[in-house]
Amino acid sequence: MKKIEKLTPGQVARFGEWSKKWIDIGLSTETADFDLATDAALRAYQLCNLEKPMVILRVASPYAATIGGAYAWVLLREFFKDSKGKVEAQVIAQVRDQVDDQVWAQVRAQVGAQVKTQVEDQVWDQVWTKVDDQVEGQVGAQVRDQVWDQVWDQVGDQGFQSAKDGAQNYGYSNLWCSFTAFATFFRDVCGWGDVEILKKLQVNEDLARSCGWTWWHQNVLAISDRPKHIKRDDQGRLHCENGTSIEYRDGWGMYHWHGVSIPKEWVTTQKPTAKEAITWSNIEQRRAACEIVGWASILSQLDAKVIDKDDDEEIGTLLEVDLPDSGRERFLQVKCGTGRTFALPMPKTVNTALEANAWSYGLENIANQFKPEIRT
Repeated sequence: MKKIEKLTPGQVARFGEWSKKWIDIGLSTETADFDLATDAALRAYQLCNLEKPMVILRVASPYAATIGGAYAWVLLREFFKDSKGKVEAQVIAQVRDQVDDQVWAQVRAQVGAQVKTQVEDQVWDQVWTKVDDQVEGQVGAQVRDQVWDQVWDQVGDQGFQSAKDGAQNYGYSNLWCSFTAFATFFRDVCGWGDVEILKKLQVNEDLARSCGWTWWHQNVLAISDRPKHIKRDDQGRLHCENGTSIEYRDGWGMYHWHGVSIPKEWVTTQKPTAKEAITWSNIEQRRAACEIVGWASILSQLDAKVIDKDDDEEIGTLLEVDLPDSGRERFLQVKCGTGRTFALPMPKTVNTALEANAWSYGLENIANQFKPEIRT
């Protein structure tokens, strides 16, 4: 392994390409390659000096993988409960953590020892962080939280506390590809292809390229398909105005409004009322509900104070209202060229309708020179 003191201009130039490649892998909606995923996962068991799991499940969604894995473990435990066998002895065995020790910890240590800190940090910032933000930060964390919540309730309600304790045994797939993006940059771009420890990385890489979620136990392995679709807004946040923001091939999915998890009915059958929106207990969901209902409808339910009103209806009226738990907030109520009235949240620093209108176009520094033509 050759020491890397500095990245070449050619290597630096590949940051964007490399990040995009792995973001595309992380957000892939292609059908899983279960054969490749199973082969890779079994190699992980070998790395940990573990026997092949007794049960291998191939399922359509992370929820099915986690529920299926937990229940399969419970069934095995019950089947072997009268013998002093390996099932009972491995109640909360997390193969995932052992793979971490075998791959992640070793790769991280060797990379750190063979590159100058600024080189590692540069690749970390430009590859790891960009992939992590788009895949794990915007999608993976949401999937994880939803799976956790639903599995926690489902398994807990059935009284299988031991299976409930193992619900966190997930990891490795396209949703955890930022580490693999980081490490493969050194392997494939920086010329470390012959480094023995990076050959272990093939397990993580094959899983990231082939499947959507894995659930690990010494006796049970569950592998999920990738999503059927992922819908996001222009900032990469999960978002859909009329259905699931992310959905798997068995129909399990989630509903989001600009990255905020919301009740299914808000975008499928029944929008919240204005009163429900402004009194919703969860503040993030409350703001999403207000956007779904429309701030114009929300303002009509509140005692809005006029801060400034422009003679031109297309410039609008700057209002201030007291929102529950949020305090005083400002909005620009304006009529567009089609005659539709709507309202936009504004920062508290704007003081005139013209300034607010200019701010909505990103022109806050030239408000006095700003005159909108038609807003659509």
